[in-house]
Amino acid sequence: MSHFTGKTVLITGGAGGIGIATAKVFKEHGANIALVDLKEDVLKKEAEQAGLSDALLVSANVTNEDEVEAFVKKTVETYGQIDVFVNNAGINGDFKTITEGTVENLMNVLNVNVAGVFLGLKHVMKQMMEKKSGVIVNIASNGGLLGAPGMSAYVASKHAVIALNKTAALEGAEHNIRSVAVCPSGVDTQMMKSIETNSMPGGEADARKQFEASVPLNRYAKPEEIADLIKFLSSDEASFITGSYYRIDGGQGATSV
Repeated sequence: MSHFTGKTVLITGGAGGIGIATAKVFKEHGANIALVDLKEDVLKKEAEQAGLSDALLVSANVTNEDEVEAFVKKTVETYGQIDVFVNNAGINGDFKTITEGTVENLMNVLNVNVAGVFLGLKHVMKQMMEKKSGVIVNIASNGGLLGAPGMSAYVASKHAVIALNKTAALEGAEHNIRSVAVCPSGVDTQMMKSIETNSMPGGEADARKQFEASVPLNRYAKPEEIADLIKFLSSDEASFITGSYYRIDGGQGATSV
């Protein structure tokens, strides 16, 4: 019998590459799936193409507290409880140096990547505290551990996600709630294609080569590889893991102190 049969997995950023791959992995292991994303049409299209049309699909803005509270409530009403929360929604923002950047871009990125993560934690943890169990996987980035020229807003936001993860782990421990963070390097998704385009306009192929060359394994991660790590961290085999962050970066972290 699968570890996740009958359990419910709620995933924000559900239409993105990591979100869809994670949903597929959990569904294959028996879980009920709830997917949240901003654009309803895109979410429905991606879910249908991935064989997830039977999942609960909710259009919501993770920066709007009323909408966050509503999708958490809808998930509980539909499936009874939330066992795993994949706090995945995020944006990369403009690719600008600090001296060229704007406060508007900074605040937009922080709003989605930090306030959105915070609101998800707030309302999902309330539900998990009632049943005295749950696992939260916060999607950070190797940008939460390193600097990245041109991506100051994104890097700041992902450092904050790791900080929120640590605090959620401490506050959730007495309620048997685990909180962990995953820190990927470049993943072969639409978001990474956007970073390539913005970092080197007109030279996306060259940008990809440069990004891949910075990884000892010399490639991007596949979304499915991130999903497999999320599944493991959500499983009973990881029952003593909380408050930690996990690099999945093809060896990039081994090049830093």
